[in-house]
Amino acid sequence: MGQKVNPHGLRVGVIKDWDSRWYARNEKVGDLLVEDKKIRDYLKKTLYSAGIPKIEIERDNAKVRIYLHCARPGVVIGKGGEQIEQYRQTVEKMIGKPVALNIVEVKQVDTNAQLVAENIAQQLEKRIGFRRAMKNAMGRAMRMGARGIKTQVSGRLGGAEIARTEHYHDGTIPLQTLRADIDYGFAEAATTYGRIGVKVWIYKGEVLTQTLRTTPRTIDTKNFKERSERPRRDRRDGDRRGGFNRNGGGFNRNGGRPQGGFNNNRPQGGANRPQGGARPAAPKEGGAN
Repeated sequence: MGQKVNPHGLRVGVIKDWDSRWYARNEKVGDLLVEDKKIRDYLKKTLYSAGIPKIEIERDNAKVRIYLHCARPGVVIGKGGEQIEQYRQTVEKMIGKPVALNIVEVKQVDTNAQLVAENIAQQLEKRIGFRRAMKNAMGRAMRMGARGIKTQVSGRLGGAEIARTEHYHDGTIPLQTLRADIDYGFAEAATTYGRIGVKVWIYKGEVLTQTLRTTPRTIDTKNFKERSERPRRDRRDGDRRGGFNRNGGGFNRNGGRPQGGFNNNRPQGGANRPQGGARPAAPKEGGAN
């Protein structure tokens, strides 16, 4: 009843490529799969804060190439590439083969389903309301050009006694269309009440080309400079038009200004004026008055 197939697995070989790309003899396949799993688990666990949606692994006889898709490359690379070298050596020691660790920067964080799911899960752990977290994430994805997004959270939402599932969606999500590029992400929030599962589907448009295999563009880790965030403008304290308590313009200007308002004592206007009745009409030009 209503079970969903994994959108990525359904499209592998049609519009999506494999995340592990190698070929081996039958007796070696199982061991290499376990090795891939170990590499992925280790890197994901140690670098969770860097935002890692995907780890691709390529192998040949000489070495193992790992492509680490990463939202915050600065966290992984470290000062002068020290940090990444450390991770590379640990992985090498773990599997006993030479390893090349390359970093691929994720440019669009808000339209990457895995990162969106992890972001929602982190918010749930900080006790932010699940509806608000989901709606915010969906709004950001749609603004960044996604064609559609569906989010689902399930578990003891808001600490309820009985677990339930809630979904929200925006735009179109054609899950049955194989040529539709649907990105899928899953994350878990470890709250005090128990685990809450978060699933995210993002539709990015249709793929009509046949090219599957493209080696991702990697970052030069030796000469890496982090992209500076957009500079924030300084708070303009007391200059021409800043703040709430400014001298000209604003909400509380001139310490309660004499004109306007309902209960001030100005002689004309206002709702509580001292002389009753309406003001005498101004004489019209050329009239009898």
